[in-house]
Amino acid sequence: MTVHEIINPANEMRIQDVELFDRTRTDEAIDRAAVAFETWKHVAPAERANIMRRFAQSLDAAQEDLAQMEVANAGHVIGNARWEAGNVRDVIQYYSAAPERLLGDQIPVEGGINVTFHEPLGVVGVIVPWNFPMPIAGWAIGPALAAGNTVVLKPAELTPLTALRIGRIAQDSGIPDGVLQVLPGKGSVVGERFVTHPAVRKIVFTGSTAVGQRIMAGCAPRSKRVTLEMGGKNSNIVFADADVRAAALAAPGGAFDNAGQDCCARSRILVQDSVFDEFLEHLESAVKNFVVGDPLDESSDMGPLISAGHRDSVLEYVDQGNVAFRGSAPAGPGFWVPPTVLIADSETEKCFTEEIFGPVVSVFRFQDEAEALRIANNTEYGLSGSVWTRDLGRALRVSRGVQSGNLSVNSHSSVRYSTPFGGFKQSGFGRELGPHAVEAFTEVKNVYFSNN
Repeated sequence: MTVHEIINPANEMRIQDVELFDRTRTDEAIDRAAVAFETWKHVAPAERANIMRRFAQSLDAAQEDLAQMEVANAGHVIGNARWEAGNVRDVIQYYSAAPERLLGDQIPVEGGINVTFHEPLGVVGVIVPWNFPMPIAGWAIGPALAAGNTVVLKPAELTPLTALRIGRIAQDSGIPDGVLQVLPGKGSVVGERFVTHPAVRKIVFTGSTAVGQRIMAGCAPRSKRVTLEMGGKNSNIVFADADVRAAALAAPGGAFDNAGQDCCARSRILVQDSVFDEFLEHLESAVKNFVVGDPLDESSDMGPLISAGHRDSVLEYVDQGNVAFRGSAPAGPGFWVPPTVLIADSETEKCFTEEIFGPVVSVFRFQDEAEALRIANNTEYGLSGSVWTRDLGRALRVSRGVQSGNLSVNSHSSVRYSTPFGGFKQSGFGRELGPHAVEAFTEVKNVYFSNN
């Protein structure tokens, strides 16, 4: 039996050991999911909706338990962890309405009647990253189950605890056996088997671009569907006509949330030259007041990074960059990195082009709107970003011009469960969340009825 030791990143103390699935147990779970699919897909839409609503109610009752667990396992500050637990509940509740609204079309044709149906795919393999274990799991579980699929879910080795708890909650709330299973394990074992097992009809993956590309290549010989949400190197564009102070005060939240371990982090701040110095002055004050500390402390804005190895990787970028100023972080045990602002002198600097995935931002000057767009699009990624301006016309032009899947004007909003989420370019493809996500877990079947 192989186990993985789960460590609290805030104090480096062992929480517990989790047994990892091997190839045999993974195959057994997939086989159970395939058998359960034959029953689950035939559950009446109203009953499937009721079961999902009971699941959401059970998640609601476990909110604080889940939040506390995420603080300990992932180092998220308690306010964020409560939001994340609430997001899982809300996503399941939102998609509980979908079974009764998964409508086909009646298409006018000659000589008969033509209708379409949305048929479930089968077993869906979901691979969840360590940075947002709860919400990202929910984004796939909700629409997949609503459409009539069964789910096998692999949490990250570092952060499996809330996923395992959600799996138990699902069973206790009446989700039938085999319909939702959580399989902790290595990506090279469990994740790889999701890709190669013929009964798994779709992979939903969130993680690095390199791993996502390997998954896509592995799925190609089997024509297996994939939804990929991968990396990001997102721009926060501040124009001179913006409320510069408001933009600067909001910038730390847009970049350092979850210690910058967020594909949507606005880690490239592009500031128009005429307000560059003013912006930096306000930004320094905001960064110095950004509270890094005990994740259980309600006043903390940011907790630790997930591991010692990841902390060391982030610090390499800091050591190579031109540091303008830094915030503070606790000393002693824990994987801490203070929020850090770098001045980028070139568009080709590593800190400006590579996804650091930590509390580090690079600030860069631009002259005009055309240059801002060129710089923002000069990246292989395209997941998120922000535009700060008081000019509505400019807001429309720039938001349409930036090659990114999720943009926000005068804010850093990225995710709402009622709106679609996904990336351009190497940030992935497919869309999660929103009213049409369920359709991505179905095949459209066309049926023609002859008048003869």
